[in-house]
Amino acid sequence: MKLLLVLGSDETHRKLKSFAQSLGIEIIRYYHVIKAMDNVDEIDPGAIIISAKDFPRHWKTMVQFVRTERSKDDCPIVILAGSRFPAEENSKASHLGVNGIFAETLGESEELQRLGEILGNRRPQEERRKGKRLQAEPSQRFGFVFVHPLSQVLVPGNIRNISSGGISFLPDNPALTLDLSLQDELNECSLRCGDFILSPLCRIVKVGGVLSIEFAGFPRGEQELLTHYLEGLS
Repeated sequence: MKLLLVLGSDETHRKLKSFAQSLGIEIIRYYHVIKAMDNVDEIDPGAIIISAKDFPRHWKTMVQFVRTERSKDDCPIVILAGSRFPAEENSKASHLGVNGIFAETLGESEELQRLGEILGNRRPQEERRKGKRLQAEPSQRFGFVFVHPLSQVLVPGNIRNISSGGISFLPDNPALTLDLSLQDELNECSLRCGDFILSPLCRIVKVGGVLSIEFAGFPRGEQELLTHYLEGLS
């Protein structure tokens, strides 16, 4: 597992590095939030720790950015807060999908134990491999369109990321999907993968401007075609 650290304190880094090594976790550190955001897909971290003390204005931006693609189970996010972390910031963190808030010092053994529990609260490695994301490029000829289950309107758009388990999808007109809800099923979908046109049964697992769409099933043989095509690209 890779743990992405976004913080400025060398002392905190040393403490977290020692703690992570005891758990067999690989550490990757960034000093700047924007650079870390630019490389999240490439790093594919199993968890993220970001210092709200070092980045009081940007930690929320990063949490929102990560949560458009990665759930709390896929990628736990922990905030390190200074002594003056306001109560309203705690509420914002919870609303944005932060898994835990800790003091920057991480002084108590109970704190480290709780941190270890959060870092371990994620999908099994085998499931993550199955859902490993590939950033979609124009040359790979991916495409996706579905019929809105309520309005019956055709919703085209662009695939941002794809795995054997689902896609991250940006509709051409996000207003068409504002009334979609979590777990809504999409029964009329068309997925292009190179020369293949597949017909997955899909389910909404995250709503917003960018949709996270899970493949709930395929006609016989199509799942294997998708998996083989993705393996060829990666």
